[in-house]
Amino acid sequence: MKMYIKSVMVEDQNKARDFYTKTLGFKIKHDIPMGHHSWLTLVSSDEPDGVELALEPSEYPAARALQESLMADGIPWTAFSVDNIEDEVKRLEAAGVSFTQPPMKAGGATMAVFDDTCGNLIQLIELEG
Repeated sequence: MKMYIKSVMVEDQNKARDFYTKTLGFKIKHDIPMGHHSWLTLVSSDEPDGVELALEPSEYPAARALQESLMADGIPWTAFSVDNIEDEVKRLEAAGVSFTQPPMKAGGATMAVFDDTCGNLIQLIELEG
C-alpha cells in the first residue's frame, strides 16, 4: 500500500491554485472541472510522480468548522518537508508569505508554520540527518 493523495480544505480553489503554484511552487497534476469546482490536484516539482495534494473546497459545513477550529487554535492542517528550512522561509517571506511560527528546533527537526491565505496553517519541517 502506498500514499496516493492528501487533501487540504480551501475557501477558494482559484485563490488556492494561484498560491500553491505561483508562491509555493507546486505543479498542477489534475484540474478537471466538476460543476462549480474542480478535481484539482498538485504535485511537488521535486516529485512529479509523488503524493498528490488535493485542494478541496471547504463548503461542507463540518469541513469548514474543522478548518476554522484548527486555524483558531493555531494548528497546522498538514506539513511539507523541505531540505533547508531557513532558505525556504526566506524565499517565502520575500514572496509575502506570513509565518505564524518562525523556525524552531524540536527534537530531531526544525519547524515553521505559515498561513496559506486559504484558511489554513501549513507546517514546514526539516528533518535532521
